[in-house]
Amino acid sequence: MMKTGFIGLGQMGAGMASRLHQAGYDLTVFNRSAERMQPLVAMGVKGAKSIAEACDADVVFTMLANDVALEEVVLSPSGMLAHLKPGAIHVSCSTVSVALSARLAQTHAEKQQGYIAAPVFGRPDAAAAGKLFMVAAGKHELIAKIQPLLDVFGQRTFIMSDAPEKANLVKLSGNFLIATVIESLGEAMALVEKGGVDRHQYLELLTSSLFNIPLYKNYGGMIADRQFEPAGFAAPLGQKDMRLVLAAAEELQVPLPFASILRDRFLELMAHGGDKLDWSAVGSLAAKDAALLP
Repeated sequence: MMKTGFIGLGQMGAGMASRLHQAGYDLTVFNRSAERMQPLVAMGVKGAKSIAEACDADVVFTMLANDVALEEVVLSPSGMLAHLKPGAIHVSCSTVSVALSARLAQTHAEKQQGYIAAPVFGRPDAAAAGKLFMVAAGKHELIAKIQPLLDVFGQRTFIMSDAPEKANLVKLSGNFLIATVIESLGEAMALVEKGGVDRHQYLELLTSSLFNIPLYKNYGGMIADRQFEPAGFAAPLGQKDMRLVLAAAEELQVPLPFASILRDRFLELMAHGGDKLDWSAVGSLAAKDAALLP
């Protein structure tokens, strides 16, 4: 059984790492804030004191918040690139820019290290339950080698390309679609509520007929309940993803007018103190605009 490492133990990473441990893998974890490692260490997982120690593995996963964090973990003098052995594989599950993913693929190849981008769709509860959807891209022989590990995390793996950055493009496009659903749900609920219709009854209609899918049920419920804490996916991460999808679109010369609006909506939410809220709180802005909320 492959020796594994996991770097980045936020809400998503902690759940994913615990799945590896439960599946019986030899696992070493590292997080810059050491207290994040303690629940896993209490379960019997080895806690690393450095990135180098976590890189003593056949496969090392990273789940980090943004480009800056991933660059630091991989490319700094004490980072993964310097300590991952030749032939070992770095699997980045982070939602990062297309450009950074392409750069990491090149730098790992120069060190004879493998690199796979495998961002995920799903919230922390899905990560802990092994119900994520994995979006993978990289050399097919490397993906085949780690497929049993991906199966521990997710209910299905979708292989997009042999170029890792394509998985990040797909992930960003998916988050853009989710954000449009959140915004449009918020606008539609504000419209009917101001017209005298109960928003919960309206949501029941939508999710029992036209939009009988988990995305509408989960985010619609949060918007209808106006319950945005604790954040499963914080608003600043949503704003980051809109910025990254727009950067990718600019590079490819693809206009995304709705993405520009969504970027500004996330900025508006954060400007009014929404930094700690779930990104679904963007769906509450329409109610505020309609004077339904203070």
